[in-house]
Amino acid sequence: MATGERIRFIRNLRGMTQKFLGRSVGFDEKTADVRMAQYESGVRSPKSDLTAKIAEVLEVAPEALAVPNIENYVGVMHTLFALEDLYGFKIDRLDGEICIRINRQNGSTFAKMTGLLEPWEEMAQKYRNGEISREEYDQWRYRYPRSEAERNEAARKT
Repeated sequence: MATGERIRFIRNLRGMTQKFLGRSVGFDEKTADVRMAQYESGVRSPKSDLTAKIAEVLEVAPEALAVPNIENYVGVMHTLFALEDLYGFKIDRLDGEICIRINRQNGSTFAKMTGLLEPWEEMAQKYRNGEISREEYDQWRYRYPRSEAERNEAARKT
C-alpha cells in the first residue's frame, strides 16, 4: 500500500475529512482538501517533514504512512500492520508461541491467502523434515510464483 493510500486509510479510520487533515498540517483552507487529495491519490508525494506532520495529526508513527521498509525491525512491524489492514492478518498466540494468522471472517481474502500460503508451509515442512535441502527450499522461495507453477505442472504429469 502506497503512502497516499495509507494516509487515506488512517484518515478514514480517524473519521477526518481531507480538508480537516489538510488544515491541521498547515495548508490554506481553500486548497487543503485538494492538496490532501493529491497526496492520497499519489499525484504528489509528501516530503518527510510533511509526512511527519500528517502522522502527528493522525496520531500514528511516520513509518505507518510510509511504504513498508523491511530494513529494520520497526519497518517490519509496520509492514505487518499494513498486512493486518489489507489482508486480515491477525497476531495471536498458539501453544505459547506468537504467530500470525489470517482472519477467517475475511471470506475470499482468507481463501486466497490460504491458497497462497499453503504451498509455502508445505515446502517449509519438507525442508524441516529433511526431504529437501536448504538450497532447494531457497530456490523455491526465490522463484515463487514461477516455482509453484512448475511444481504444479510436474504434479499433473505424474
